[in-house]
Amino acid sequence: ALAKPIYSLESSFLFQKKQCFVSLNLKWKLNGTEISSKYGSHYILSGGNLRISRLNKDQDAGTYQCLASNSFGTIVSREASLTFAYLENFKTQRRSSVSVREGQGVVLLCGPPPHSGDLVFSWIFNEYPTFVKQDTRRFISQETGNLYIAKVEPSDVGNYTCVVTNTVTKTRVQGPPTPLVLRSDGVMGEYEPKIEVQFPEFVHVAKGSTVKLECFALGNPVPSINWRRVDGVSFSRKVDTRKASGVLEIPYFQQEDAGTYECVAENSRGMNTVKGKLSFYAPPQLIEKPRDVQKLIDDSLVWECKATGKPKPSYRWMKNGENLEPSEERIQVANGALSISRLTLSDTGMYQCVAGNKHGEAYSNAELRVIAVAPDFSQNQLKSQTLVKAGGDALIECKPKMSPWGVVSWRKGSDPLRESNRISILANGSLRIWNATKSDAGLYTCIARNQFGVASSTGTLSVKEPTIITTPPSTLDVTVGESMVLPCQVSHDPSLELKFTWFFNEQLIHFGSHGGFFEKVGGQHSAGDIMIRNIQLRHAGKYTCAVQTKVDSISIALDLIVRGPPGPPTSVHVEEIIDTTASLSWRPGPDNHSPITAYTIQARTPFSLGWQAVTTVPEVVAGHQLRATVTELSPWVEYEFRVLASNTIGTGEPSKPSKQARTKGTYPKVTPANVSGGGGSRSELVITWEPVPEEFQNGPGFGYVVAFRPHGATGWMQAAVPSAEASRYVFKNESIQPFSPFHVKVGVYNNEGEGPFGPVTTIYSAEEEPGRAPTRVRAKSLSASEIEVSWKALPWSVSKRRVLGFEVRYWSRSEKEDMASVQRTVGNQTSTVIRGVKGSTTYYISVRAYNTAGTGPPSNTVNVTTKKPPPSQPPAKVMWNTSDSKIILNWERVKALENESEVTGYKVLYKKNRHSHPNVMETNTTSVELALPTDEDYIIQIKPFGEGGDGSSSKQITIPRIPGTNAVGSASKVSTLSALSTIALSFTARTSL
Repeated sequence: ALAKPIYSLESSFLFQKKQCFVSLNLKWKLNGTEISSKYGSHYILSGGNLRISRLNKDQDAGTYQCLASNSFGTIVSREASLTFAYLENFKTQRRSSVSVREGQGVVLLCGPPPHSGDLVFSWIFNEYPTFVKQDTRRFISQETGNLYIAKVEPSDVGNYTCVVTNTVTKTRVQGPPTPLVLRSDGVMGEYEPKIEVQFPEFVHVAKGSTVKLECFALGNPVPSINWRRVDGVSFSRKVDTRKASGVLEIPYFQQEDAGTYECVAENSRGMNTVKGKLSFYAPPQLIEKPRDVQKLIDDSLVWECKATGKPKPSYRWMKNGENLEPSEERIQVANGALSISRLTLSDTGMYQCVAGNKHGEAYSNAELRVIAVAPDFSQNQLKSQTLVKAGGDALIECKPKMSPWGVVSWRKGSDPLRESNRISILANGSLRIWNATKSDAGLYTCIARNQFGVASSTGTLSVKEPTIITTPPSTLDVTVGESMVLPCQVSHDPSLELKFTWFFNEQLIHFGSHGGFFEKVGGQHSAGDIMIRNIQLRHAGKYTCAVQTKVDSISIALDLIVRGPPGPPTSVHVEEIIDTTASLSWRPGPDNHSPITAYTIQARTPFSLGWQAVTTVPEVVAGHQLRATVTELSPWVEYEFRVLASNTIGTGEPSKPSKQARTKGTYPKVTPANVSGGGGSRSELVITWEPVPEEFQNGPGFGYVVAFRPHGATGWMQAAVPSAEASRYVFKNESIQPFSPFHVKVGVYNNEGEGPFGPVTTIYSAEEEPGRAPTRVRAKSLSASEIEVSWKALPWSVSKRRVLGFEVRYWSRSEKEDMASVQRTVGNQTSTVIRGVKGSTTYYISVRAYNTAGTGPPSNTVNVTTKKPPPSQPPAKVMWNTSDSKIILNWERVKALENESEVTGYKVLYKKNRHSHPNVMETNTTSVELALPTDEDYIIQIKPFGEGGDGSSSKQITIPRIPGTNAVGSASKVSTLSALSTIALSFTARTSL
């Protein structure tokens, strides 16, 4: 049989470079016993790797581990297992026939022979190479090897042979055939699914692995197989549900894939389910590892070791390849951390942290060196100078490196230093001097000794005069907007530098920020004064000047009082509110060190533009008053109120608004504006008005009362319009004559009662459209784009059918009349010009009168053909020259095309700049004279015209002011001649005039 190890048996260790020269000894263990020559010569150690030749299943299977040792200690590798895969043959005994009815389900057992290693199962149908294909009806379990047929059909009759393949050895064996025959006693009826292939109730799945769940059912009809999660979470895209083969596959298994899964088998006769829980596990993975350290004797060691994994890993430590047993005194292991106190030389060695759970172990290595050292000051010399103020305490630190710790003594100058009630040598070797005096200044030496040697270090102690702030504490008083200097004067030892630091309410002042209010102004070495400019209320508080030298630090506090406008009042409350008044109360805010002299009340409504001052009783609210009545409010309106306080310095910020309060309702007093109307359909009186704004409706249930009567009548007809937003009322009655005058007035009401009516106005009822058509309609083409239309006006008749104007309809021969264009006139006008029509086109035209009721009958239709379009070619070869004070323009004659109107003349348009209105000169020749420009250039264009209108313009040319005479210009070229010759100048193309 072919043997394959689960792990590669290779050792890998990390040593510091300085250790590379140390001889390394490598060994291997099998099942906990060191491999030696007694195991046989087929074990070969090569460069740390263990090679095994002539593998033997009984002798070589087991757990292997590598050990690496040198003079610094021993470490071990993780364990590796070696197993052997094999596959024996089936027993040759014949298998009995399996007899089933048609439509019945059947299970054919494989019964694989003894084996080791993963197997793959398949089935041969009758003879090789015909294999059973899996589908919704047939399933081969890769767990048991059995063949399942959900519903047997006649085509399934035959011999079935199980084929087993070992995925490791690649060997294949096949069992004896199993005959499948049909019974002759009838066909199996329909029955509900019976799940024969089930996955375990609990399945443990490793992180990152692939899990496959099998589920298959027998049944008639053939059951469908579906998968779902019991918690309702949908499957991710990576999950493969191969329904035909009854397998759910989840690759790269993660924590979120854990849960209970359910297989549902269903057909028309019923449903059956099976559930199983997938739990997530992960072998340990180290996230924090110990590192090599070097410690002195008697030091302490703490090594952290942390790992992830599920279930949560446990920890153990090894020293030199052996498990380290914690002791209550010096060695402790807690949550993976190893701590050793009072280190000794015997603690030196190689340590390993092992994090493990039932799914594996993770190893981490580190070296501990405990060293002995003679006293050494090379890394921690005494400070060359230690400063202390007279009367202060001095500490001269002495930190020699030595292991183990020895004895420390001191000298002042050349004399040994004796301890006293002011002088003490501390346990860590440092020297403490209390209440220092000038006589304590001098040279001090620290001497350190242990059994390995002695060393010393020297430094100087200097005693300085103390720093004293000469400015006394005080309270300063200032008004908002003023500036003030805060003083800070000191006396000090002249050999020391001073550092001034200021704090405001214990917060450091950063000069240059804080809006530029703070500025340093202390010009002398012993002064740290600052100035506060444009002081605000927020600057009131405690200011601290801190002075620091190398030997001491002191501070002084100054209190600053800032007087300013009062703070906002509080607790503004509406005590009582009726239709037009409200009683308010409030509490005073801070007076900011200046008594409050008066209060101002403001109000805001949904209809106001911000806050507005209100009328109060009393009219002036004094500073000692905390109540007032607001008057002249609008009924049925929600109000908010706020209060502002004033003192001799000014008016402060407003209070927070009061809660909204609505005034009580009363009958309305404001009537609608702009009552008018008219128009509408026959027999209608249309009345319109502007709705009354909500703020003047004075209560709910607001509406309008419309009163009207015919002109000359005495009684009023009334109608209620119960909508505050309404702006229109229509009275319809067949007896109303067209365009009859009515007296109309509109009043108001709400739930509180009726209000007044507005003024009476006269409104006419709807009129009838004109009853006659205009006569004597004439149409004449003025140009290719213009038609003049005229008619005889209709008289104002006794039937009161007004004529407000006339409507001209026109359409071309290619258009339908209902698509006609419309042009209207106003009043008694009897002609109009239609512009924008097409040239050489026949148009049909009719005219009808109109008023507010509509249009009257049309006139007779007339037709007219527009003139030919104007010339499309612009004048070419425009040339100009000057003579004395004139400009002479010449151009070629424009010839009209066959479908264009003849050229009857030319228009010359000229102006002095592009924004001025052009002058126009007409001529029937191809030449004109203009006055020479004296102050500005000329901008000129030329266009032909005929009876069809104006044609296309020439390009725009510019004639500059030219000193002297005899200048000649051409649009196409420039040439320079002799002094007596003309000068050709080109024109500049511009945008159209």
